[in-house]
Amino acid sequence: MKVPEILIVETVHQPGSLARVLQVIADAGLTIDHLQALHREQGRTLWEITLEMDEEADRSLYSRIDALPVARFVRKSDRVFDRHRGGKIRTESAIPITTQQVLRDIYTPGVARVCLAIQRDPALAWEYTGLGNSVAVVTNGTAVLGLGNIGALAGLPVMEGKAALFSTLVGIHAVPILLDETDPARCIDHIAAIAPGFGAIQLEDFAAPACFEIESGLRARLTRPVLHDDQHCTAVVVLAAVLNAMRRTGQGLADCVVGQIGLGAAGIGIVRLLQHAGARRVLGTDLDDGAMKRLVDMGGESSTLEEIMKKADIVIATTGVRGLIRPESVRKGQIIMALSNPDPEIEPAEALARGAAIAADGKGINNVLAFPGLFKGALVARATCFTDAMLLAAAGAIAELVRGDDLVPDPLDRAVHEAVAAAVSRSLRP
Repeated sequence: MKVPEILIVETVHQPGSLARVLQVIADAGLTIDHLQALHREQGRTLWEITLEMDEEADRSLYSRIDALPVARFVRKSDRVFDRHRGGKIRTESAIPITTQQVLRDIYTPGVARVCLAIQRDPALAWEYTGLGNSVAVVTNGTAVLGLGNIGALAGLPVMEGKAALFSTLVGIHAVPILLDETDPARCIDHIAAIAPGFGAIQLEDFAAPACFEIESGLRARLTRPVLHDDQHCTAVVVLAAVLNAMRRTGQGLADCVVGQIGLGAAGIGIVRLLQHAGARRVLGTDLDDGAMKRLVDMGGESSTLEEIMKKADIVIATTGVRGLIRPESVRKGQIIMALSNPDPEIEPAEALARGAAIAADGKGINNVLAFPGLFKGALVARATCFTDAMLLAAAGAIAELVRGDDLVPDPLDRAVHEAVAAAVSRSLRP
């Protein structure tokens, strides 16, 4: 697994000193992910250099940098951990509580009037509470990122990250909810029990096949929008990327053979949405027989990795297996999206070098482009469920907002998320 290694290096402020440090890094066969000058004083510059390093990589790099006459290795930085210290989210009052009168209005005795009004007319909760701008981000930690079943508590940093993105990108208040439970029926009961306090439910990092049962059970039971992020939001962004790949290559989705490698939550979600978008022939493969049966029941064709690489025009991989796709198996003109994080099934550069027309990985094609706008659109429209029309509208909006030859737009562009939310809300109009 590649991890970010963050070095703090001091160089003499003279021509070529930084270049010599970068040459040592290049000689070690490492890629620089980020470079930033922190400050300069008394003829010396302090640099923060972020590298992509395998956990087993040789760390003698530090001493080789330190041995340069124009540089000094200062330390490794804990920037990533520092940004997590104390958590990434907080709850704050929307109203300044500065006087006794405000206190009486928002708490006792004034709040009793609002409580009784909502008791008489529950719809008033959408106006007089934060219900209409709140999402529960729920996990049991059984399928966290590319890390697998690490448990709900270890998955909390991911849930906080989701909540931080909801707040930053679309102004939604999201609350991480951790379930110490893996039985699908009990998960449904627990989530249904807390659902009245939220306008929508985002299921996150639930492993297949339980995730399918949990989502469908909640949808049948609740009048709140429920969406399993790993299935549907990933699928929305993949569809947007595929639409732009079709535009760039001059092909039509209906005329292409799609190959899906890995049929877990994300893989099944991708297949389902691509079929709704017009894909006629989908080949799929997975080590799990139950996943293969699910694909066939959906109208897909059972296949193998080798057959997919030979026959598919569009290859999508969501296996979590680094390096699964051999470079020599890539056909000229294929569209390859190796989406496992943190390490893809094949590096895009390798696929392009072997003749792929387009290649991408999960760093770019990421569900952060979908879930903020999807949930905001659903909440604005006061939807009671998510529909395929909403997912297709979101994918179309994302696809339309690209610049140049990009497959997807910048996920930090708030205008993108507002456009997705507007498209989702419009899709619910008669």
